[in-house]
Amino acid sequence: MIKLRPFLRDAWRLARPYFRSEEKWSARILLGVIVLLNLSLVGMDVVLNFWNGAFYDSLQNKDWHAFTDLLFLYHRGADGSFMPGFSAVAAVYIIVAVYRTYLNQWLQIRWRRWLTRVFLNEWLADRAYYRISLTTSAAGLGTDNPDQRIAEDLRSFVGDTLSLGLDLLSNIVSLISFIGILWSLSGSIHLLGLRIGGYMVWIALIYAVIGTWLTHLVGRPLATLSFRQQRFEADFRFSLVRLRENVEGVALYGGEDDEHAALLTRFSAVVMNWWAIMQRTKMLNALTSGYQQIAVVFPIIVAAPRYFGGQIPLGGLTRTASAFGQVQGAMSWFVSSYAALAGWSATVERLASFQRSIEAARAEAGRGIAVAEGDGEALELRHLHLTLPNGQTLIEAEAYRFLRGEKIVISGRSGLGKSTLFRAIAGIWPFGEGEILRPKGHYLFLPQRPYLPLGSLRHVVAYPAGADAFGDDAITAALGKVGLGALASRLDEDHNWALLLSGGEQQRLAIARALLLRPDWLFLDEATSNLDPEAEAELYQVLQRELPATTLLSIAHNPGVAAFHGRRITLRAAPAEPGKLSETTPTPA
Repeated sequence: MIKLRPFLRDAWRLARPYFRSEEKWSARILLGVIVLLNLSLVGMDVVLNFWNGAFYDSLQNKDWHAFTDLLFLYHRGADGSFMPGFSAVAAVYIIVAVYRTYLNQWLQIRWRRWLTRVFLNEWLADRAYYRISLTTSAAGLGTDNPDQRIAEDLRSFVGDTLSLGLDLLSNIVSLISFIGILWSLSGSIHLLGLRIGGYMVWIALIYAVIGTWLTHLVGRPLATLSFRQQRFEADFRFSLVRLRENVEGVALYGGEDDEHAALLTRFSAVVMNWWAIMQRTKMLNALTSGYQQIAVVFPIIVAAPRYFGGQIPLGGLTRTASAFGQVQGAMSWFVSSYAALAGWSATVERLASFQRSIEAARAEAGRGIAVAEGDGEALELRHLHLTLPNGQTLIEAEAYRFLRGEKIVISGRSGLGKSTLFRAIAGIWPFGEGEILRPKGHYLFLPQRPYLPLGSLRHVVAYPAGADAFGDDAITAALGKVGLGALASRLDEDHNWALLLSGGEQQRLAIARALLLRPDWLFLDEATSNLDPEAEAELYQVLQRELPATTLLSIAHNPGVAAFHGRRITLRAAPAEPGKLSETTPTPA
């Protein structure tokens, strides 16, 4: 099914930290109680095995008194032995089973909560999420659909790990508990002149080994198929989310047919892989169902000669069959759990590869372009070489300075790397080398497409500050200055504002953020490109009036925007050469 040692190492690496975390004692106590309850159920199965023999003996002997005692309270045998009644055992069994499940679910949600926090922290730390998004593997090995890995794979991992682990432990204890019972009940047989004691134990072992080998042979492809299914499902769901988030663009383009075809293509991958899972599961179920059905009558058939020979009573026969079932079932745990193990192994592989991709991204955080705090009043680029993820150089700037308080516009043909330069200054672009020295102060970067988080309009406007960082009057004033005064009465409404507001309104809202946050350095990457020239001019006038001390760096192609900046820089590049920054004569406002 998988390479066992690396898989177990990955599973242990994912599971161990929680039980050594700040929640370790509560986690260990919960797990210990759950294990104890599981072992209690095994113990009651042992009691029921003895009860089973006594009960059927009472039927064979037509002993009404023993029959009723064994059904309700308790029964004492002629030899003074004590046997609890079925009602008492069943009552305790039900209570233990209920609380085993309840505490298991409690541990699951606590463990999942802790793992989710850890994965979110690691994914967001050092902007690993951003680097991963830039280097997404075509094969999806560790980088595809991080939302699914955090939301669904962690849930599956916790549930499956507890379920399979506790089930394995219970089966091991059952095997230890019942193998002695079965050995003593089996007696011995003579085969080829040899006396074989506890022969039914050996038959159970042979039966389990054959079943395990056949199951592995048939079910081996399921782990890979499960891994692919999780990926295809996530890709299809992501496509639906993308469509939902871009409904207006699709509608304006009339792209319904193309979206429909793309969605069906992705869903066809889901269906085709599911068919493969169905075929393999059908073969596996045919094997395991037949294996389990044969196991129902097999021990009775094997033990029947001793019963008909008068060596054991009816109760002894039923005890032997029950004990054989427990031993054979414990030895065949791999057979009965194979499908669940395949799904669990796929989940572990996805989480482990995702974790490795996060670690690799974070390990690269301090390499490449060095962004540091400078002592001067200028933002300096030193020996800067910006590259694409494939190593192609975009921009070279051996020495360049942007002075505090300047109003600077950067223009140039699309695709030369202007936005990438801003990303490098922001400290999020990981590819390249050189040094960027940034003066002390608060920096704010406004991209062409603003990010609007889910939540109230108050939260959206204040982002990334908290929703309560600014009073109603300040937010209302900022919205009014950027032409969104009509939204001031809706501050506490929760919506997906990215769908409700037009592109121009979203850019106005981003400028309102700048007015609230009042950064020392403000970078606008075509942040007003969705507006008409008159509206752009009005917003730049607002910025000049409201943030006179803020250093302003804009990327823009509109000459009207350039007119609001005292310094103009053009990014130029010859064919197959990296881009260079060059000064041009500023256009007067």
